[in-house]
Amino acid sequence: MSRKERLGGRLTPLLKRFMENGPAGCACSVIRRGEVLYEEHLGYANLESKKEIGPDTIYRIYSMTKVITCVAALTLYEKGLYLLNDPLDAYLPEFKNPQVFRYNAFGSRTVSPAAGPIRVKDLFTMSSGLTYGGDDVETARLTRDKMESDVRPTDMRSLSKALAEIPLAFDPGTHWRYGTSHDVLAAFVEALSGLTFEQYLKKEIFEPLGMTDTSFRIEEGKKDRLCSMYDYAEGGELTLNTRMDRNYQPDSRYESGGGGLLSTLADYNRFAQALARGGELDGARILSPKTIQLMATNHLNAEQLKDFNSPGYGYGLGVRVLIDPAAGGNNATIGEFGWAGLAGSYLLIDPQEELSVVYMQQMLPSLEPYIHPRIRAVVYGALS
Repeated sequence: MSRKERLGGRLTPLLKRFMENGPAGCACSVIRRGEVLYEEHLGYANLESKKEIGPDTIYRIYSMTKVITCVAALTLYEKGLYLLNDPLDAYLPEFKNPQVFRYNAFGSRTVSPAAGPIRVKDLFTMSSGLTYGGDDVETARLTRDKMESDVRPTDMRSLSKALAEIPLAFDPGTHWRYGTSHDVLAAFVEALSGLTFEQYLKKEIFEPLGMTDTSFRIEEGKKDRLCSMYDYAEGGELTLNTRMDRNYQPDSRYESGGGGLLSTLADYNRFAQALARGGELDGARILSPKTIQLMATNHLNAEQLKDFNSPGYGYGLGVRVLIDPAAGGNNATIGEFGWAGLAGSYLLIDPQEELSVVYMQQMLPSLEPYIHPRIRAVVYGALS
């Protein structure tokens, strides 16, 4: 049995099992050393109309945007426009003299100056002290209020300035916390390049790689290709979700580096294969192999790894990276890296094998902890 037959014989039944109590449809591709070992488009892009998922279906990739954002920022690093350990306020002055919320043993809260500046690297590694909106700490509560107010920021530069007004959750570089760091990184790209974030992405990544369907906004002529989003209830009931698409409309200027892009399986494959093959695809180079190696190296210390709390994995410059297969019960190659998106999209890149895996679905919650490790196990189990 060939590798393709073995992979198809295992992966297609697995994806169909996911759909029995999960997404309405999904798509997945596996490419190794330029050879497409697997590609399938299964189920429905819209349950109500029975519109099937196809090769041209467009997906909200949410946090898989982060990998593109970090690559974009690293192209500026390769041009010598900054160094990773530079203070962020040298480029975004709003972050000069950051403040930090501090709590004593009795839960009393105070604000005092940070022990040091936010470094550019802290944005990449989610160690800046910035958070997403939430309820557990004051930084998260104030961030939520900023993001949900009637005068919420409408672009990356105004978002950066708004977030800089909020005291940080911890001293920069001391902990890991998922948050708005990569949105600020998009503002950083704008400040250094003089372009809007999407203009820079088009110039340095999308156009060189031929990614014609990847953007922050959905064009009028492509709206019928956008996969519907569904809310998942225990037991498998799916309910159409239309409440999260404000920022994708043609008049939006909100180009979120942390989660704003739309893309297709084919487009994201182009990006993933470029990274898997040392930064170059079909004569277009976006990064050097050495910079990709730096990106896919664990940058967290022992304390930050506890915060990250992903057995077997460390975290590099915007990507998870496999550092201990035994700890994670994982049959992948050490150095495998990637990330995932809120609605269930998944990226795996293995430079040693020149392997990329891209999976797409549109469901909340995504059931990521169940779905993604099984895809990975099947893919590596079929390689030889």
